Amino acid sequence: MTKRFDYLVFIGRFQPVHNGHLKLIHAALEHADKLIVICGSARQAVSPRNPFTLAERESMLRAALPADLQHRVFMLGCSDRMYNDQQWVTEIQSQVDKVIAVDTASLGHRAAEFSIGIVGSRGSRNAWYLELFPQWQRLEVDDEPGIDAQCVRDALFDAGGSRFDSCVAKLPPAVFDWLQVFRGGEVHARLAAEYRYLQDFRRSWAVAPYPPTFVTVDAVVIHSGHILLVRRRGMPGKGLWALPGGFIEQDEPIRDAVIRELKEETRLKVPAPVLAGSIRASRVFDHPQRSLRGRTITHGFLIELTPTGEGLPKVRGGDDADRAQWVPLFEFNRMETELFEDHFYIVNWFLGQI
Repeated sequence: MTKRFDYLVFIGRFQPVHNGHLKLIHAALEHADKLIVICGSARQAVSPRNPFTLAERESMLRAALPADLQHRVFMLGCSDRMYNDQQWVTEIQSQVDKVIAVDTASLGHRAAEFSIGIVGSRGSRNAWYLELFPQWQRLEVDDEPGIDAQCVRDALFDAGGSRFDSCVAKLPPAVFDWLQVFRGGEVHARLAAEYRYLQDFRRSWAVAPYPPTFVTVDAVVIHSGHILLVRRRGMPGKGLWALPGGFIEQDEPIRDAVIRELKEETRLKVPAPVLAGSIRASRVFDHPQRSLRGRTITHGFLIELTPTGEGLPKVRGGDDADRAQWVPLFEFNRMETELFEDHFYIVNWFLGQI
């Protein structure tokens, strides 16, 4: 039977793969010869919201797919690009073009010569991104009722594990078995501890009349092709690299807060007036899902220090950081999986301003 599309594109996070994903994949393959699965958050550091690597999510998907469909499904990863939708769209378009080019290399055709569509859940509150691809005809599929990846993750990290057993009907059998093995590993233990920390953090303000909005600051300090990073001492994100920063105090202006946090966490041997005078740009970063602690809006500051002939200023970890280090920018660009929250994307936004 002739298919309506040569290729359909399915974008999701698959944290984890569940029966709703499989329903959509089977529906897509009824209308298309091939399906290109684009896996979001592909290079994020693991966390209770993103517990599985790209390779692990592909392993789950392959385990859940029937053998006769394997060759019709491609899976690739893309970064989130939180503060630049056009970069995100461009990366997905490029990924799709490369898949089709490789898949049809023997035919000598270009991607533009094939019918390409995009598939998504009908009525999903998270389907806004479909509007960013007007060149691809949309195929909408009804959601599988009663399945939510967040609920599965909550059950996965819940103490005792009894809630996870109830997820068996929501997951492909192979994925349920895969996750049972995952629950016995060190990564699960670490993420479960962080999940409990975050739950306790949220409970601490549960009596407020409405959820609070936290205000933080982050410093992007550049010196001679290097960026200043700190390694987090505690949860959340213990052991991940991050920008120097933190919560503002009740009695200080935001600009003063970023200088204070920078000095406290790095012991940077540069006078505060020099740091303030070296601020080149600032921006508010407010993605609703940027922090697992709750609604957290950060004010980022780009601080460019002028070389003095004395090399990089000495730094050492302090306060919430167990280490501070100058990192060459070319190395930083390979550290996406090691960065806390959205700090990789904050830095890349500022680097575009230099």
